[in-house]
Amino acid sequence: MTPEEFNYIIIPLRDELYRMARNMTGDDDCAEDLVQEVMLKMWSMRSSLDRYDSKKALAVTILKNKVKDRWRHNQLEQGSAGTAEPAAEDLKAEHSDEISLIKQIVEHLPPLQAEIFRLKEIEGYDSGEIMKITGCSAESLRQNLSRARRKILSDFARITRRKESNQQ
Repeated sequence: MTPEEFNYIIIPLRDELYRMARNMTGDDDCAEDLVQEVMLKMWSMRSSLDRYDSKKALAVTILKNKVKDRWRHNQLEQGSAGTAEPAAEDLKAEHSDEISLIKQIVEHLPPLQAEIFRLKEIEGYDSGEIMKITGCSAESLRQNLSRARRKILSDFARITRRKESNQQ
């Protein structure tokens, strides 16, 4: 792959990889570092990239592996590699259940609110991009996002309270 092809095919993936990394880490600086590492890895592999059908899938896989490596490294530095694993697995299961519940709640929102919420909170688009995609004004976007967040929060609290009271 030539440098021009790399710039045309791989560099446009950067923003999407950044959004994914930010969602995985919750840290803008860490996400930027991870995306930079992915870009460097892809650049070093540019002579063999032609054999991959989906360059995006390869980049996402590299990103996920980099995130895992960084997490393991941080665990080792903190000296809790052996002790944190079981608790982390429990937290992952609980977190997965919560995400599943939130997805179900989002499915029952009005279509515009659901779309705006997904674009902003899940896919990480900024307000300007969302206004272009949905055709909403800034005020309409703000109101719909606020209504969606309030509805999700109230439904989530109501459902989890009900589950907790049923378990006792």
